[in-house]
Amino acid sequence: MKVCIINGPNLNLLGTRETDVYGELSFEQYLTHLQQKFSNYSITYHQSNIEGELINLLHQSDKQFDFMLINPGGYSHTSVALADAISAITTPVIEIHISNIFARESFRHQSLTAARCKGCITGFGMTGYEIGMLAGTVEFK
Repeated sequence: MKVCIINGPNLNLLGTRETDVYGELSFEQYLTHLQQKFSNYSITYHQSNIEGELINLLHQSDKQFDFMLINPGGYSHTSVALADAISAITTPVIEIHISNIFARESFRHQSLTAARCKGCITGFGMTGYEIGMLAGTVEFK
């Protein structure tokens, strides 16, 4: 299985940003764990704070992977363009949120991007990426 993980804005600060919400582990540290746990998968990872770069990554990654995991961060609540990019590709995309977006501020309760994904995993901390890896193996219809 070939998997692409795309993280959006501010996720480069995991481990130091709001540790009470996001934990004390950087994503790079967690990625090592994920690669060991799913050693039979080929995992590619990208992070960007720039909306257009995330859109370009989705376009360029289409048909290159079996599925993608995306954590669009704050763009999930605001970016019609990112939602359109997910709709425009054929590779299945699963949205991941480390925190439970429905237990946070009301403006976070809507995800424009999740509506375009095959599924959304929210509120399980970094373990959400592991759940996403397992969910990606399910046949999408």
